[in-house]
Amino acid sequence: MFDNVWLIPLFPFIGFLINGLLGKKIKNETVIGGIGALAVLCSFLVSCKTILALLSLPGEERVANVKVFTWITSGSFNADIAFLIDPLSCVMIMIVTGVGFLIHVYSIGYMHGEEGFYRFFAYLNLFMFSMLLLVLGNNLLLMFVGWEGVGLCSYLLIGYYFHKKSAGDAGKKAFVMNRVGDFGFLLGTFTLYWYMGQAHNVWTIKFTDLAANSHLLPTGGIVTAITLCFFLGATGKSAQIPLYTWLPDAMEGPTPVSALIHAATMVTAGVYMIGRMNYLFIRSPETLMVVAVVGGCTALFAATIGTAQNDIKRVLAYSTVSQLGYMFLAMGTGAFAAGIFHLMTHAFFKACLFLGSGAVIHSMHHALHHVHSHDDAQDMRNMGGLRSKMPLTFLTFLLATIAIAGIPGFSGFFSKDEILWQAFSNPHHGQLNYLLWGMGALAAGLTAFYMFRLVFMTFFGECRITPKAKDHLHESPMVIVIPLIVLAALSVVGGYIGLPKVIGELFGGIPNYFEHYLEPVFKYSEEYMAQHAAHAAEHSATLEWGLMGLSVLVALVGITIAFTMYVKNTELPKRFVATFPALHRAVYNKWYIDELYDYLFVNPCKALGRFLWKGFDVVVVDGAVNGVANVVMAFSGVFRYMQSGYIYNYAWSMAFGVVVILGYYVFK
Repeated sequence: MFDNVWLIPLFPFIGFLINGLLGKKIKNETVIGGIGALAVLCSFLVSCKTILALLSLPGEERVANVKVFTWITSGSFNADIAFLIDPLSCVMIMIVTGVGFLIHVYSIGYMHGEEGFYRFFAYLNLFMFSMLLLVLGNNLLLMFVGWEGVGLCSYLLIGYYFHKKSAGDAGKKAFVMNRVGDFGFLLGTFTLYWYMGQAHNVWTIKFTDLAANSHLLPTGGIVTAITLCFFLGATGKSAQIPLYTWLPDAMEGPTPVSALIHAATMVTAGVYMIGRMNYLFIRSPETLMVVAVVGGCTALFAATIGTAQNDIKRVLAYSTVSQLGYMFLAMGTGAFAAGIFHLMTHAFFKACLFLGSGAVIHSMHHALHHVHSHDDAQDMRNMGGLRSKMPLTFLTFLLATIAIAGIPGFSGFFSKDEILWQAFSNPHHGQLNYLLWGMGALAAGLTAFYMFRLVFMTFFGECRITPKAKDHLHESPMVIVIPLIVLAALSVVGGYIGLPKVIGELFGGIPNYFEHYLEPVFKYSEEYMAQHAAHAAEHSATLEWGLMGLSVLVALVGITIAFTMYVKNTELPKRFVATFPALHRAVYNKWYIDELYDYLFVNPCKALGRFLWKGFDVVVVDGAVNGVANVVMAFSGVFRYMQSGYIYNYAWSMAFGVVVILGYYVFK
């Protein structure tokens, strides 16, 4: 039934080979872009067939390991090129290929005329291949190959404009910071394999085998150490405190890259990994608490930074960091299905927002270039009034903004409030639950504020570029707009497959289809919680409705403040900055975290490198090498006279030798 699943990652890899090897000769942008998009479309169609086949099976049977070939066999260690088909992996491949295909189509129009067009699509296809390998791999080692693959591709795509120093630096920053997290992933893998083998004679890194034997693992202790190592890997890939600073800088890449990384692929890998290994994390309350606290703090911290940024893509970047914090908050409270649900809805509205911002930048750049203006096409202070110039972009952007703000009826509302309820009511963290809910609710209010601030500064009021440039603003071509329309529609309706229980009961007992679909994946966690969380407090539906209403009220307050400051009275932001200059300066400069990291880590590493270079390499290594060379040269300077090339010198040498030998024997 699933024998063709290997085609899902294969199609993008073929697209990568064709465009990477032949793209420079093909030259035609339509053909190159068509090859890249078609490869992902084929993967999407096979993914649709796979998930339909999975749905035809009973719930407990919705899992299959499809082995392609044996990869590594050494003693007790075995790893295959094999794919795991279950509800979680099918959700991921549908998101990755579906949203990824729309981004590829969008890129055909957005990247038109760019130097290295073929290179861009080759990288995109390689990115898709790596992400699909990551989510389909049935063992930790194959997942790690995809894990490293998306890290490589992020470096290539973020630094796509390699002639710009800022882009090159951003690519290197993403690569290095992810290596820190990857060390944790590897350490967790090695420790888990060693412990399961030594303690229980279960030598495996296969996910289904690890899940089936998870009951052998003790609570806390070694499991806490293993899961904290894996969580370190997740913080790097999914940009959580303290390894989040690479993600905002990733805006140096083209906008489709930002959409692909932030919405559908790389940054969701850490959330997916924790969901995949839920049976480990649920057995360590300490790790769950760390995950929840880090997620809540990241959601709130990144949201504060987003309130003061003026670059349209940078606002969305901090929004992504914040929304990922929500997902980790869900994972840390044991609400794994809720975290994956928010991952899905976030993919819809965040892809729409990034691609919408790209449409705005595309139009702004064209208008400013036409009048030879050097104003920043990404600075929202240069925008305004674009809703009349770009009505379709405005409408789709507005719908996605309402979704991310958590307004009832839109996808973000269902997933966000499910996470907030789980943060409040979960049985794992006791009194800490109130703090977790408070951080999530406050982050929701800030999200509503900074996202509608972005909308009002960009699409409302008077256009702030020169009148001549204003005349050249226009709606983007349909190859850019159509993906926006599809994603906006998904941002509206995508949440209805996961209605929270209290809302489902209000409409005649509609079940949470998404949660039920994922039950086979999280059954070990559910069984463990049923055994160990019998003391969990019961909460009424009235309380859930009340908290839901309160979170919506907080979001509405954020929207109202944004409207007041950026539409009704546009002098208020200036007054606020004048009243609280130090606070604004700190938030605008991202709380100086980059400067702190430079002081604590980057500069000391540079100093150590200079010392090892000038103090050790130059003095010791070069000194030893040059010292040996000087000794050899000194001796050779003496002995070279023995080979002068003159016969009389050789004759005198022979005579002198004869005299010495005769003298030795005479006076012996």
